[in-house]
Amino acid sequence: LVGHWCYRSQKCEQPQCEDPFQWHQINADCKGIRQSPVNIVTRNVLYDKSLKPLIFEGYDVKGSAKWILENNGHTKVALDTTPKVGGGGLGRKYKAVEFHLHWGVPGEPQENPGSEHSIDGEKYPMELHIVHIREDVSDMTEAKKTPDGLAVLAFFVKADKENKNYATLLSELENIKYKGQSALVDPLPLNSLLPPEEDLGRYYRYEGSLTSPDCYEGVIWTVFEKPVELSVSQLSQFAALHFEGSNSTLMTENFRPVQPLNGRKVLWSGTSIILPLAKLLLLPLALACTLSSL
Repeated sequence: LVGHWCYRSQKCEQPQCEDPFQWHQINADCKGIRQSPVNIVTRNVLYDKSLKPLIFEGYDVKGSAKWILENNGHTKVALDTTPKVGGGGLGRKYKAVEFHLHWGVPGEPQENPGSEHSIDGEKYPMELHIVHIREDVSDMTEAKKTPDGLAVLAFFVKADKENKNYATLLSELENIKYKGQSALVDPLPLNSLLPPEEDLGRYYRYEGSLTSPDCYEGVIWTVFEKPVELSVSQLSQFAALHFEGSNSTLMTENFRPVQPLNGRKVLWSGTSIILPLAKLLLLPLALACTLSSL
């Protein structure tokens, strides 16, 4: 298809499609100055004390409506928009509308990692994006009419031990092998797919864009330090998906390469770990005082 965007891994099969280096020919915004993803250089991030832990509302609730898992040439899970996120310097509340994943070659997570963001040039096997729109708008189209219409929470996924919370979702992947297929999934509390809440206080924040066309530039990105863990065999289940129909290329390397920062600052929430340490240091002192006064 001419004028159809694709990832590099689809070029053999569809030489006419526009890969990430040509996306700006479909949407001029893809060559904008606030594009995502980016490489986060930790020595250049700015600590910002206003970046308190985010407030997750309804993330611990199992919704009543089924999730719609679809293969639209990428994977996507549409949510009934009850979970919300706020605080953490966001300035307003945002409601979750969908989540999706980006990956490399899942059978070889170390050799061909597929996260979109990278930390000091290092990538993870996979990246989970939970897409939120402002709570005062009705849909994505309306959200894109404002300069802060979207907030995306990004979680790296690393190859480690099996994650039972992903079992339901993974078991449905075989039902959406080809483009256009969808499956209904029993809803889960969204927080069951994330690292434990006590690990969510450390994150990076910057202003960027969607990472696929139309590359809309009005996305507040929150990239969490703590990764989600999936086993290698769980990761490789994603490799059974196809970009198109039954004889098409397997869905691998569906990520956009990193984009220039163009002078943007990456902020860091940083210090949620300092307090417990300080408390620990005070304890021996307090004990010493008590003992000496006996």
